[in-house]
Amino acid sequence: MAAPERLGLGPRRTKADLLSALRRGVEAIPGIRATFGQPIGHRIDHMLSGTRASIAVKIFGSDLSRLRGLAKQVEECMRSVPGVVDLSTEQQATVSSLRVQFERAALARHGITIEEAAQALQARTLGVGVTEILEGRNTFDLVVLLRQEGALTTESLGDTPVAVAAEGGLLQVPLSAVADIQQERVPNLISRENVQRKIVVMCNVAERDVGGVVDDIRRSVTDSVELPQGYYVEYGGQFESATETNRRLLLIGCIVVLVIGFLLHLAFRSARDAGLIMVNFPLALIGGVAGVLASGETLTVASLIGFITVFGIAARNGIMLVSHVRHLQLHEGVADYREAVRRGAMERLAPIVMTALAAGLALIPLALRGEKPGTEILTPMAVVILFGLLSSTFLNMIVLPTLLLRLGLPAETRQGAPSEVSA
Repeated sequence: MAAPERLGLGPRRTKADLLSALRRGVEAIPGIRATFGQPIGHRIDHMLSGTRASIAVKIFGSDLSRLRGLAKQVEECMRSVPGVVDLSTEQQATVSSLRVQFERAALARHGITIEEAAQALQARTLGVGVTEILEGRNTFDLVVLLRQEGALTTESLGDTPVAVAAEGGLLQVPLSAVADIQQERVPNLISRENVQRKIVVMCNVAERDVGGVVDDIRRSVTDSVELPQGYYVEYGGQFESATETNRRLLLIGCIVVLVIGFLLHLAFRSARDAGLIMVNFPLALIGGVAGVLASGETLTVASLIGFITVFGIAARNGIMLVSHVRHLQLHEGVADYREAVRRGAMERLAPIVMTALAAGLALIPLALRGEKPGTEILTPMAVVILFGLLSSTFLNMIVLPTLLLRLGLPAETRQGAPSEVSA
């Protein structure tokens, strides 16, 4: 194995650097195609697509040789797509094989059943289990295997004796007298899905999102590969689950926003105040997106969960400010609306900052452990929440008071509103 210096490995390296160095080292060995990942990830990939890679391009058809030719074309298309790593095609090749076809007419002439001929063939190739040997608490099968010299060929296999009962005792008939034995080349593996033959071209993704890579692969294959009639391509892997999860999270996020808006409207009895509080959502979204870009990651399911989480904290900050401004107007007799907004922003600065710090300080260790094993889900979510808190807290004290001055209602228009909303 190559020395660490030749592979570019140092005493301290990130996961991405390690995988890159391993890929360079393995690619230098002819005949080896490797897929890098983790045990849990491989299990998930295998359950989703039947392979141990993030993306599986499945080509279906009837002729194996044509499938292999199409797989080479698809592999060349995928090789040119940025972000594709660990590219490989399912190892289908032809191997040498001996084909034995029993001749029923010859078996009948010698009085041999197919079962007897098959047992003789098994005794020559695999061996026949005749009994078990007991040694202590362990049992072993006793297998009888006909002795053979050298490699198995059509001639040596044809000399296999098949016992025939006769008047004078047992006679031995060579297997070649009752069977047609030929040497031919056959595929070493035939993969099927839904009773159809297939071949799979698989790859992983690095430094890009899986969905974008799949879209590029789909366009490249559609433009460059002409499929014969009866042949078609399907795309499987993590992106299917990710697409479905993203769609579900988007639906959940919309429901969360609507529910928050409905509850705010019930609490304040004012669509205007509810809308002003919900302005914090895009303010938090700005920081979350900046966090994803700053970390160099892509938008994942964990990131989407972080966005939904930070929306709730951002809404709380807005509730604290708007409810206190209302309290100053209705209970402390601050008639000047501009003064009420100014005092509300100043007096709620410390509580809002402390609320953000309480959550943000707890997330900093998770956000800084991005290269540690087991933090693949926690770190992206923590980064989104942390940056979302920073932007929403900072902009909440600037944008929301400004909007209150422009769009808020003076005290005399709030006579029918509830007196206070507890934050």
